[in-house]
Amino acid sequence: MQTKVQIIMGSDSDLKIMKDAAEILKEFNVEYEMTICSAHRCPDRLIKLAKEARDNGFGVIIAGAGAAAHLPGVIAAMTTLPVIGVPIISKALSGVDSLYSIVQMPSGIPVATVAIDGAKNAGILALEILGVANVEIAEKLKQFKADLEKSVNAKAEKLEKIGYEEYLK
Repeated sequence: MQTKVQIIMGSDSDLKIMKDAAEILKEFNVEYEMTICSAHRCPDRLIKLAKEARDNGFGVIIAGAGAAAHLPGVIAAMTTLPVIGVPIISKALSGVDSLYSIVQMPSGIPVATVAIDGAKNAGILALEILGVANVEIAEKLKQFKADLEKSVNAKAEKLEKIGYEEYLK
């Protein structure tokens, strides 16, 4: 399986969210490429990106979009690679419009969807997908989740020891 991840966003305004996917991939030393491509404003370029993704060495595509949020679904229609959609918060409906646009795909064209502005989880899901066939990534994920557990347990121990008033200071 290819281990490179393609990150596509519909607008440069999405970059402040989508950088979180790139940062977690970088933390795991997984190669990625990031670009901007609107499903509505440059459809020919998007078709080329989606159709050539596998041949260009990608194993997963993360696509972030707001408002109408057609980007992930259009990509999924043109590739057999897993596509992870990141609904981006929007002004009109606080990202619910984006979420519904991405999650409500027709039968046969699935898009895995994370929370609104959940680009970090999209990156982690991409790592989990790649980890199915890559033992090194799977082992790093195992350690990552063990570290999450240690962090939460340490916070719980601190809270229980000093109480909430002192904890919040």
